[in-house]
Amino acid sequence: MIILPIVIITGKVVAVLHFMDFAKQVEYIQKIFFITGIAMLIQLCFGHRLPLVSGPSMILLIGIAASRGSNFNSIYSAVLFGGVFLTILAITGMISRLSKIFTQKVVATILLMVAFTITPTILNLIVNPYHLAFMNFCFALIFLFLMFVVNRFLSGIWEATHILWATIIGSIVYLAINPPQTFPEVNLVSLPLTKPISIVFDPILVFSFVVCFFAVLINDIGSLQSVGPIINPDKMGARMTRGVTVTGISNMLAGFIGVIGVVNYTLSPGVIIATKNASRYTLIFAALVLVVFSFLPIFLAIISLIPSVVVAVVLTYIMCSQISASLSIVFKQGFKFEDGLTIALPIMLSILVSFLPKEALEFFPSVLLPILGNGFVMGVLAVLFMEHVVFRERN
Repeated sequence: MIILPIVIITGKVVAVLHFMDFAKQVEYIQKIFFITGIAMLIQLCFGHRLPLVSGPSMILLIGIAASRGSNFNSIYSAVLFGGVFLTILAITGMISRLSKIFTQKVVATILLMVAFTITPTILNLIVNPYHLAFMNFCFALIFLFLMFVVNRFLSGIWEATHILWATIIGSIVYLAINPPQTFPEVNLVSLPLTKPISIVFDPILVFSFVVCFFAVLINDIGSLQSVGPIINPDKMGARMTRGVTVTGISNMLAGFIGVIGVVNYTLSPGVIIATKNASRYTLIFAALVLVVFSFLPIFLAIISLIPSVVVAVVLTYIMCSQISASLSIVFKQGFKFEDGLTIALPIMLSILVSFLPKEALEFFPSVLLPILGNGFVMGVLAVLFMEHVVFRERN
């Protein structure tokens, strides 16, 4: 109940970016269900072996959305090489050294930029098609405020599954107002895998995704560390190395079959507290269910009918939670004016780049577009420059 809406919403957003054909979108979502289930199984049995939920990476979603000018094979080759990069960092023990670069301000800024740079994608989901833009915008505003109001009074498992119920109820209400004209034909059962991509090495695009994978690494380590205070696992260092290694290998596999990569989620501690259950065997069963769903395109086709405006609202709700989490990191310690500048410039730069008109991007050098046209990448590079060059602390 907790994993499904995240996988469906992320999968639908990326599938719509790539394909106009509904059957192709369902096929893409099949592969996301498959890779998510397999990645969780490997993590739970051989990786970190902790009760952590895995799923599609929102950071890689931003990288894919910003790389639409590149061809399909180049994008997912970059995901594959990013997975190789992450695996090498884990098995060589470089993670501990890199952790010094990612200070609290850098991590908080990256979390903020994830929310801000996905805004153009959310906006496009609301206003397309344009003839429904006004109705969709009004529906989105009402639905979003209702989600916050209702969540204020929820607790326990109801609070943990709030997103799922909101997705279901919102979809029913919207489809009652604006019912779909047709339901495309899809197979009842089919394999979730198609032929692998043709590997293409685009160095600039690979560099762009490597920057994204730095953020994936932060997300992964943060997720692993988040369950520590709750269940006190032994050999945490070895678990972290194995966990990041499996995340890297999972992203290599995801890139190879042409689908968005996965990461461990930080929502797991909340689920453990709400359900009083920290058993990884529960998640093994959930992962097997995801794999089974990946063979049922008819089921995925039905849930893929979730209206784009509902996806946009739920995504906005999730990003608001992300902004809240990042601000709590920022204000945990003393906050100076220079700290605000370190965070402000990268955020402003990432927003400006994310909203650059397509017509303007056509005049950018195509070889540099994966970097200069990616708001998230530009923001990460900017915050590293501000933190470690401009406002570097002198000992």
